Amino acid sequence: MDERRGEQFLVVGPLGPHAFEDLQRVLEDVALGMLHRILPHGGQHADHGRDPGEAVAREPGRRRGRINTAGRRQRRLERMAWSMSLFVLYFGTNRRYPNLAHHTILFGPRFQGLLRDIFHGHRLPEDFSLYLHAPTITDPGMAPPGGESFYVLSPVPHLGNAAIDWEAVAPGYGDAILAALEPHLPGLRDAIVTRRHFTPADFASRFNAHQGSAFSVAPTLTQSAYFRPHNRDPDIPGLYLVGAGTHPGAGVPGVVNSAKATCDTIAADFHVVGS
Repeated sequence: MDERRGEQFLVVGPLGPHAFEDLQRVLEDVALGMLHRILPHGGQHADHGRDPGEAVAREPGRRRGRINTAGRRQRRLERMAWSMSLFVLYFGTNRRYPNLAHHTILFGPRFQGLLRDIFHGHRLPEDFSLYLHAPTITDPGMAPPGGESFYVLSPVPHLGNAAIDWEAVAPGYGDAILAALEPHLPGLRDAIVTRRHFTPADFASRFNAHQGSAFSVAPTLTQSAYFRPHNRDPDIPGLYLVGAGTHPGAGVPGVVNSAKATCDTIAADFHVVGS
């Protein structure tokens, strides 16, 4: 609540577990004051309306957010191209791999064909290219003494292109990835003490990501920059968009700058000047 103006700025979900606190800090940095009230999961005021001075921020790529608000809007969003998804495997070992880099990219036997399968295919490719992240190379404290922590991700089709039963497929797919890593990490499978995976189905169910896409609206030429969903909704006064699905785009830098752009837009619309 900005006590000087009596205005409320509401952030409605669904958002990530820390998004409310993070956005509140950003809003405070541009002198919008404390968030008076936060209504997660698409909640509304008791009178089911909005106060005259209220601003609402949503993530346009969330299924139960903007994509289900109206038929026309839903159809328009569903016609857009959506990003690929990811299979992410987290695992820890009881041994170190001192010759490994913090970041490693491992290309599979195919390139263009694999890209076509990832972005346009209707099944899970049998081969893969991988990104391996080993944070303990830089910070050994990320694992118990003598151990290593990792995650490896494999780009895969989103659920709208390939309706894969990930609950059935994920364990075997993870095993295949670990087998592919073994030449680079000798004795890997015998050294693993913990593992878990995160699939496109998890992106859909846990993050409400449309079609389980990992990066929301795909950054194609006609869906980038000005052509991406704008931070201020063009049809609904007081509704603002934030996150990977809006300007400037996905990835940690893109999402952080989306929050800044949305906050700047709200501040300009409500004539709030930073102190």
